[in-house]
Amino acid sequence: MNELSESEGDYVETIHNLIGEHGYARVADIATTLHVKPPSVTSMLQKLDERKFVNYSRYRGVILTPKGKLLAETLARRYRTLKRLLTMMGVSEESAEKDACEIKHKIHSESLEKLVKFVEFVESAPQNPPFLEHLKYYYRTGKRPKQCRVESEVNKKSSRARVNTETAVSHNKKNSSKH
Repeated sequence: MNELSESEGDYVETIHNLIGEHGYARVADIATTLHVKPPSVTSMLQKLDERKFVNYSRYRGVILTPKGKLLAETLARRYRTLKRLLTMMGVSEESAEKDACEIKHKIHSESLEKLVKFVEFVESAPQNPPFLEHLKYYYRTGKRPKQCRVESEVNKKSSRARVNTETAVSHNKKNSSKH
């Protein structure tokens, strides 16, 4: 991902989207979509062609290379995942779209893979998982729900008991090996 600037990534994505919608991408269409002038598009296409993200021929249009298509699909996946995560957390659709668009260019692939798994896990959970309801309550009130605090205390006690048991077992093994 570090190979391209955010702007270059936006061009690759726009080309991908236009080809998906119309079967082709022209300089004029790219310029309109990105709100730039056609000479700026031509300059960027030449740069992307040199870097093997597109095949561009003046007056013939532009197509994505396999490398460009992979990049566009990666950015689209990042965007979808980030937007789903943000809306899941209660961010408005409009803010989630803007933020996902910004973050997708900067997030490390390892972090994104963890977010993808997290979003998939939450989406496959039973309807209205308790922790999301607890989070919504926390957003509204600034406090953890009582049920959440009770469960948290139970988990702490359970963890301490597990550690004590493990320590005892380890201690017994050491003592028995001495005899």
